[in-house]
Amino acid sequence: MDARLDFFADPTAGKALKHLMAAGKVIKDSSLPAATQELVSLRVSQINGCAVCVDMHAKEAAAAGETPVRLHLVAAWREATVFTAAERAALELAEQATRIADGAGGITDEAWANAAEHHDQEQLTHLVLLISFMNTANRMNVITRQPAGAYEAGQFH
Repeated sequence: MDARLDFFADPTAGKALKHLMAAGKVIKDSSLPAATQELVSLRVSQINGCAVCVDMHAKEAAAAGETPVRLHLVAAWREATVFTAAERAALELAEQATRIADGAGGITDEAWANAAEHHDQEQLTHLVLLISFMNTANRMNVITRQPAGAYEAGQFH
């Protein structure tokens, strides 16, 4: 499959991506645990069907030491016993925020309170930014049919 648009060759996209990637670096360098960031990024990308982001975040998580079992169970995290309470709270918030258009009523007070119980204010802020960032990146990649499979861990660092 060929991409409909080459973001790196288009000057307008390149200018916008420069700012988007700077925002992503702020999130990456935050106090939100790296494992949580990759699990949330992977789950949001799975929900949105963004193959290139699933590829990227699975490989980044594996390179950072994430176990194959946990990576394989992200899609079924509710039934899996391998995630911490804080990770489960982040995954729940990520799913509800990503599925807003499904008519689920947005983020429940229970999901927010659970996330707030396990993450301080700074981490919550970064979690919300990460979820929003991933939804943006996923949509850009899905719209333009960015192909998956060629990403190498650390490629954009």
